[in-house]
Amino acid sequence: MAPYFAMFLPTICIDPGHPSEVGRGTHGRHMTEIHAAWEVAIDLKDDLQKMGFRVVMTKTFENQFVRNRKRAEIANAAQAVLMVRLHCDAEGGTGFTTYYPDRQGHSEGIKGPNQIVLQETKPIAIAFHQKLDEDLRGILNDNGLKGDEATAVGHKQGALTGSVFSKVPVVLVEMVVLTNPKDESFILNPANRKKLAHSLADATKTALSKGRIMG
Repeated sequence: MAPYFAMFLPTICIDPGHPSEVGRGTHGRHMTEIHAAWEVAIDLKDDLQKMGFRVVMTKTFENQFVRNRKRAEIANAAQAVLMVRLHCDAEGGTGFTTYYPDRQGHSEGIKGPNQIVLQETKPIAIAFHQKLDEDLRGILNDNGLKGDEATAVGHKQGALTGSVFSKVPVVLVEMVVLTNPKDESFILNPANRKKLAHSLADATKTALSKGRIMG
């Protein structure tokens, strides 16, 4: 059982992407998306806990299969103040992109997220991405903050599956373009992964502070 005080700490849910019902994700020549997301997630968890957050993970081991609906339900059950989803892109280009639900979508007969979640997520996503850009400027290219609809799944459904079922604010970060050799080389370096995790932690704390979630 968690310590008594832990029940009163703001909870962050970290969702290291894949494997899920949509597959095992992308890969470069030397690293898979699953491994990159897991490694950054572990470092991010450590940084957030040092900042005073309680952290829950959607997976207990790297190659655990978890459906995207279940990932959202884990964040919901934890009453997380934010769900941070970690992925790597496979399209052309380089750098990172942040996505968030800016409208409702449909999946498995469910319409979501609700309007309250949409309203709460937008200012958090804006502050989150601004801080991430500030921390990573000159290190990784910023491809912008975009709505879920800019993704293939989001375009089809209106929102990503993990957003549709989310009852808490949620952002998804495509940390690098893993099929780009330069980006893969960056994230292969443990020091760079720690830097990326620390920037994600700073972005989380800044976004929630501006949203007055932390008091």
